[in-house]
Amino acid sequence: MIIKIDDEKLKAPEETRNMESLALAYLGDAVIEMLARDHTFSSYAGTHIGELHKKTVNYVSANAQSLALSKILPILTEEEEGVYKRGRNVKSHSVPKHTDPAVYHRSTGLEALFGFLYLTGQTERIQNLFNIGFLDNDKTEEI
Repeated sequence: MIIKIDDEKLKAPEETRNMESLALAYLGDAVIEMLARDHTFSSYAGTHIGELHKKTVNYVSANAQSLALSKILPILTEEEEGVYKRGRNVKSHSVPKHTDPAVYHRSTGLEALFGFLYLTGQTERIQNLFNIGFLDNDKTEEI
């Protein structure tokens, strides 16, 4: 899947450094959701919509994102790791009841990274990281 952002909306990396990490995470959550839905839809064509939703949740849950992060963290650039850490360390006013706070913060950091990459037009990098983190040795059925 190719994600495209209008050239007029692209931001320079230095511009995104001034953005709130939660805003980047908000956008990154949507990017991950879109990639997960696209993958699920194309992989399970003809499956009932309720089942597609269940399979997609296996990719977008905080646990799945935390697991994906552990796969991609070693290959992040210094800049990417900095964006991830800013997102991870942001003070969040709420953590879902059934989620470990550390897992939730890691997933927020990953979402911030995907938001950053999207805003800076790094769509190939997004797809590469998604493939490595979420699809390589796809174990999402077990999450």
